[in-house]
Amino acid sequence: MRPTPSLQFLRPYLWKPAAPPNPAYLRFFHLARQQELEQANALKYPRLRHNGPPMRIPDFRAKYADIELGAVADEEVTLHGRVESVRRAGNKLVFLDLKAEFECVQGICNFGRLSDGTTIQTLKDLARLLNRGDIIAIRGRATRTPAGELTIQATHLPEVLTPSIVPLPTKLVDEESRTQHPHLDMLVNQRTTDILRLRSSIIRYLRDFLHDRAFLEFQTPILAADAGGANARPFTVSAKTVSKDLSLRIAPELWLKRLVVGGVDRVFELGPAFRNEGIDQTHNPEFTICEFYHAYANLADLISLTENLIRGAAAHCQSLIATKLTSLPPIDLAAFQSPFQQAEFIPALESALGFTLPDLTSPTALQDLLTLLKTHNIPLDNNDNDRNIPPPTSLPQLLDRLAASYIEPLSATAPLFITHHPVCMSPLAKSFTCPRTGQQVSARTELFMGGRELANMYEEENDPYEQRRKFVEQAAVRVRREAGGVDVGVDESECESELVIDEGYVHALASGLPPTGGWGCGVERLVMLFSGTRRIGDCLSFGTLRNVVGLASTAAGAGGSKGVGVEGPERGVKDG
Repeated sequence: MRPTPSLQFLRPYLWKPAAPPNPAYLRFFHLARQQELEQANALKYPRLRHNGPPMRIPDFRAKYADIELGAVADEEVTLHGRVESVRRAGNKLVFLDLKAEFECVQGICNFGRLSDGTTIQTLKDLARLLNRGDIIAIRGRATRTPAGELTIQATHLPEVLTPSIVPLPTKLVDEESRTQHPHLDMLVNQRTTDILRLRSSIIRYLRDFLHDRAFLEFQTPILAADAGGANARPFTVSAKTVSKDLSLRIAPELWLKRLVVGGVDRVFELGPAFRNEGIDQTHNPEFTICEFYHAYANLADLISLTENLIRGAAAHCQSLIATKLTSLPPIDLAAFQSPFQQAEFIPALESALGFTLPDLTSPTALQDLLTLLKTHNIPLDNNDNDRNIPPPTSLPQLLDRLAASYIEPLSATAPLFITHHPVCMSPLAKSFTCPRTGQQVSARTELFMGGRELANMYEEENDPYEQRRKFVEQAAVRVRREAGGVDVGVDESECESELVIDEGYVHALASGLPPTGGWGCGVERLVMLFSGTRRIGDCLSFGTLRNVVGLASTAAGAGGSKGVGVEGPERGVKDG
């Protein structure tokens, strides 16, 4: 049997690394490949059967790592994997590379060593039919070739388990192609899979770290009447079983603290959160969060625990990068030596701005601070020459922008804890009067590295009366902002009737929340830090929400201008 000529003609034009594939070529290749497989009676997807003990390729490599040159193992095993390459050496010898679980092994089909009655013609037909991307089973014995390569020497003709109908590229760097075909991106680009493997290892590390310190992992609701625990816009969904719309959670915080009230002194959750906000290089509406709550822990305890966690995670990730995830850049462990830097929010900001901040609890604090900035000719963003930036609509928003410009850059080369934020920025944290500045500040710290937030931690507010007042204040500011107004102070009597306050949580606090330290971290931020990537989409299996929606659109248009299209061969159809 000769290969379909059109396949040979089309291969050079299918996938150009720096450009999207030509849909017409892909379409023709698929049809030609389908015809080739049908002619060979090989367009089959058989059930898996084990002819000999199955073995994982990583286990095969580990078990026979020390096999001597020219030796052949007694044990006969079966390996499964995807064909990376096929190399033919005459009519009686075929070399192939097989990959599974991110590791490769060479296979040799030598006609003289096959013991299953295979003819030379059958071996030639298989060699011509095998394509890069096919998934096969190969049964044989371990050996080491004269070139020193660990190899499985086939004793039976390899079996095609899943033929590849769409061509597998050897390189893929075009962003559009990588986005539209993430499965191919993972098969071709090691860095893509290494980042996702690192993410999996970081999640496991977080769980192990907390389990080792007697934390219990609990699951809390994702759907609820209202979303609380963070200052963010939620997604709303409808449900048939209840009479009102529901919200996807923006954080598990309030649920987890209820569990602490219920007697679970050390509790954590690692799972998804959803915020109906923008998409950029560091934000996605759907992300993974790790939060823990530790009864009888204060801010100093949380800082110490965080230093140990981050330093340990850095060492763990570096060991993986040095041995398995070799496409990722090495981590400079010296940057994570203790103690980490610390900077108090208000003193650090006053030092950078060159003046003393006004009373930040005053009803006119926003206007007072804007006036001072204008008087001292200080832009809201010292990295942006555009002075036409829209003015902030609330005091927390203004302070956050100033911190991003004048404090967070201090974390450029080493981790930095920014501590004691103004109370208006932390409605769920305990507050106190700062002895240095006389300002009302919160018992809160954020960890930054390279100018990016990594983790947030608080001494949690456990006074039910104070918590309710802070809820009202926070929600009132949100109502005013969404109405297009500027926050110039909060009139609780005016706004409370329009607000949604989690009275259930306030009632739970009345039963007694012990002094508790709370901690939260976006998993993608850790992955970005330790993998060296600048984009959150690289840390998500299928990219950001924009990419996910685009994938659905591409699938819907399969067979059209951008889709590959898959048409079934002419087969009998079961009666419906």
